[in-house]
Amino acid sequence: MLKIGNYTFHSRLLLGTGKYPAFDIQKEAVEVSGTEILTFTVRRMNIFEPSQPNFLEKLDLESYSLLPNTAGAKTASEAVRHAQLARASGLCDMIKVEVIGCDKTLLPDPVETLKATEELLKEGFTVLPYTSDDVVLARKLEELGAHAIMPGASPIGSGQGIVNPVNLRFIIEQASVPVIVDAGIGSPADAAYAMELGADAVLLNTAVSQAKDPVKMANAMRLAIEGGRFGYEAGRIPRKRYASASSPMEGMSV
Repeated sequence: MLKIGNYTFHSRLLLGTGKYPAFDIQKEAVEVSGTEILTFTVRRMNIFEPSQPNFLEKLDLESYSLLPNTAGAKTASEAVRHAQLARASGLCDMIKVEVIGCDKTLLPDPVETLKATEELLKEGFTVLPYTSDDVVLARKLEELGAHAIMPGASPIGSGQGIVNPVNLRFIIEQASVPVIVDAGIGSPADAAYAMELGADAVLLNTAVSQAKDPVKMANAMRLAIEGGRFGYEAGRIPRKRYASASSPMEGMSV
């Protein structure tokens, strides 16, 4: 079970809702993924213009927990305002804090992320901050009271997979809240690897929505995350320099 604040989920796959080639494909991909949490950008919500197209219109939103994110914010105050808009629209109090500090790399601003996290926690939100693979920053976010830590595997949408498994493992080992690997996952192998390292969940968007077959990829990601988690819990054998016979030698005839 995945527990985030007061919320409990069976699926360990969080899925984004943007960039799909069509709403019908988005709907089918979401369904086969088995996800229980959908994330989307607050700035894309047509709160004040209901006549505009709704990018979630094909989804049965009663079946999912919604995780609005503050993508597009460049300061803590902007992120807080986006979160307040999401709450005012009647969504649940979970919020993914995303404060971008570099337009080229889309890496998060550590200082503004800390500020936004602290303020939103004071306002009673369930806060999931998106961060880099900075081990110390991850610890400081948890110390503030963040309900989960969301380190990126690599830059957003890059599909590079996990570029720094050492730091990611350090973050996982020190955390007492869920660690959700977010950003840069490109394939089911990447997702499985994240889970094998001990991550509690993975958040995906582009890897599914921009795949040649988003529906098939959504299913592949679901299976990879399940397999990776089982593998982590089972405990892999240690790596050895030399071969080791897989069949016992005792009791064999000469």
